[in-house]
Amino acid sequence: MIHDNKTSNRSGNRPFEDILQARLSRRSVLARGAALSATGFLAALTGNKFFSQGADAASTPEASNLLAKNSSLIDFPIVPAAQGSGPIPNISSAYQYEVLIPWGTPLQPGGPSYDGNPSARPTSAQQTQQVGIGHDGMHFFPLEGSNSHGILAINHEYGTNEHILGKKTADSLEEVRRSQHAHGVGIVEIKKTNGKWQNVASNKARRIHVNTPVTFSGPVANDELLKTRAGNPTLGTVNNCANGYTPWETYLTCEENFNGYFGATSAWTPTAAQKRYGFSAAGFGYGWEKFDPRFDLSDSSYANEENRFGWVVEIDPMNPTQKPVKRTALGRFKHECAAVTVGQGGRVVAYMGDDERFEYIYKFVSDSNWRSLQARNISPLDRGKLYVAKFNDDGTGNWLELTINNPVLKAKFKNQAEVLTYARLAADTLGATPMDRPEWTTVAPTGEVYCTLTNNSRRTAPNAPNPLTPNPDGHIIRWKDSDNHVGLTFQWDIFILAKDTHGATDERTFSSPDGLWADPDGRLFIETDGEQQKGLNDQVLVADPKTGDIRRLFTGVTGCEMTGITATPDRKTLFVNIQHPGEGDPTKTNFPAPQGSGKIPRDCTIVITRKDGGIVGS
Repeated sequence: MIHDNKTSNRSGNRPFEDILQARLSRRSVLARGAALSATGFLAALTGNKFFSQGADAASTPEASNLLAKNSSLIDFPIVPAAQGSGPIPNISSAYQYEVLIPWGTPLQPGGPSYDGNPSARPTSAQQTQQVGIGHDGMHFFPLEGSNSHGILAINHEYGTNEHILGKKTADSLEEVRRSQHAHGVGIVEIKKTNGKWQNVASNKARRIHVNTPVTFSGPVANDELLKTRAGNPTLGTVNNCANGYTPWETYLTCEENFNGYFGATSAWTPTAAQKRYGFSAAGFGYGWEKFDPRFDLSDSSYANEENRFGWVVEIDPMNPTQKPVKRTALGRFKHECAAVTVGQGGRVVAYMGDDERFEYIYKFVSDSNWRSLQARNISPLDRGKLYVAKFNDDGTGNWLELTINNPVLKAKFKNQAEVLTYARLAADTLGATPMDRPEWTTVAPTGEVYCTLTNNSRRTAPNAPNPLTPNPDGHIIRWKDSDNHVGLTFQWDIFILAKDTHGATDERTFSSPDGLWADPDGRLFIETDGEQQKGLNDQVLVADPKTGDIRRLFTGVTGCEMTGITATPDRKTLFVNIQHPGEGDPTKTNFPAPQGSGKIPRDCTIVITRKDGGIVGS
């Protein structure tokens, strides 16, 4: 997306790379460079008692290959780099895949469908009854604990005008609605029948899009910052990127690059807050503002409409009559993901990245035990504290609370609602650490939290957690909080620098890590979004943090991103997504239609299973 080349942070806060360089020096890690660079792992820093211990990384390709064979968690043949490109996917020889719910699949059997015919694209009304475009974060909610029947809640992050409309510019309200209704979230009932997964008739299936009624909850819910002079109702969710899910079985969808759907049809001067969130007169070029005044920044009747986006949205996948709820206590920024865990005292904790160059990592901690809050009919996501991370040179870090009770923030903000609505500005003020595009977070069974830092080609000054200048390939960091996730301090280290996997004979090669999932056994699934080395398409890899073994499980198609990951309870079925295959260009790929068919490539979910019926990733 065009946003990947943008940056909005002008705070001057000390960047992560600078901190990391100091960290590496203090720990004398460079003295062990030969061992560490061969595998790319800084995981074997055995002097840090907070992290799980494992074997030291191998120091040669031969040793690395031997180590791979001895991994206790991973034992499957890799997809060789030489076979990981082209217009169709490739998968490990021990595995198989099938395609599920591509863009245009009817939510209900017999409903309007779209098969990629370039001359018969969906209308706006049809799109509300179909699976959307831009498959991204998702979660499988089993029905009655089933491994073969459940509800798939899936994000539809974005589709360009060229992909949805077949042209660059929307020229009518109907065309704007087509685009708007292709975005959002889908709730789809899926079932494995006669060995094949498919969507089935359901009283729970629905689409949630840009014009779906929504409600707000938490500290900002009734604030003037969400009100417009037009008095228009609160509608919609957009640019739904990654996700989370709660212990009480609801779905969290994260609004990321919402700013790009706004534009200006006449003279407009952005406020400091609008600049900080990346709003511009041109936006991303969708042109919604020309026909839908909600998205016209120059229309004063709809001032504050932009503040209604940029939140974590809670959806009950089992109740189609319940409005999606935007949980404002989790702050407003370009949410990538919300990895939820239960910390000390039964408090709910959510770890979140703000996906833009030089942005921050946040966490939310509920005020008390989530069960006791629910027993009082209070959402655990409405009562709690929001923190932003500051990384220190010595491998420690601090969680800084974004609260109006802090005199520094009280001097700049009117109330807590303003602090949360402009969380980026509050984090700037507190001196949070700018990161290299913090994206997905995941909590491992050891209690360690992992976060992908996808890349940052614009970084010129390093800091400890962001050591490379520039950083075109990205890296993954990890930390462990004090007090079982609810403490105010943490210890951190680099898990892997992607550049360290680019040796001529290194088959672990990957760049731009994005999607991330730690399974209950400790495997780390890594998905990529960006240019890969050795001609590879974007890919899905599996890592064993204890040994440093990384294996390529699956590669996508030309021009795609690999994203979204969820599994059945027995973990014998894994779901991942192919997003924007061929960037919508049928000359690059027609997937999932046969090659040469001339069909428009369509985003879709990929169902992965082991041929022997084992746990995926093993």
